[in-house]
Amino acid sequence: MRRRAVLAAFLGLGGCGLSERPYIERRDWPLTATRPTALPPRRSGNVLLVRSVQAGAGLERRGLQSLQADGSLSVGFYDQWAVPPADAVGAAMRQWLAASGLFTAVLAPGSRERADLVLESELTALIAEPTAGRARMSVTIVVLDAKASMTRVLLQATETAEMPLVSADAPAEVDAQRAAMAAVLGRIEQAIAPFA
Repeated sequence: MRRRAVLAAFLGLGGCGLSERPYIERRDWPLTATRPTALPPRRSGNVLLVRSVQAGAGLERRGLQSLQADGSLSVGFYDQWAVPPADAVGAAMRQWLAASGLFTAVLAPGSRERADLVLESELTALIAEPTAGRARMSVTIVVLDAKASMTRVLLQATETAEMPLVSADAPAEVDAQRAAMAAVLGRIEQAIAPFA
């Protein structure tokens, strides 16, 4: 008797619509920015080491983040960055600064070459704000003089950029956040140029 009841309940599930729900595929979005023009490296200049970008609170997650009208944070499950945002920002920052022509070389962590300057950074904001119609990115940077006998701080700054958000769908959020990243990288380049 009990078997029949369980079997009837199982068969009854087929008619409740569970099998009719559409499959939603996850989308991985690359977080990239390319400098508009690439310049050759400087022949005689400083070598810059760009350390791994640290992820601020909550930014270790790959899901697209948006600030809702009620102040809550929505983290996308089906729309996410292809790699953790801090990793993507670090790779883009190294490529951007290498293409700036300011330095003889731009190094990644683990390089055996000796660096003259060290750039440390933390991604503190990467968010879409649909109710405000914008996307925002912030990166805190510290530039260190690695040539001195004691490490000396040359620069501490926070670079922020806001870009217009035309709609609240994932492709628009991604485009606006990529544009904000390009603007932030341009500002980081300007900020560290005096030390090149």
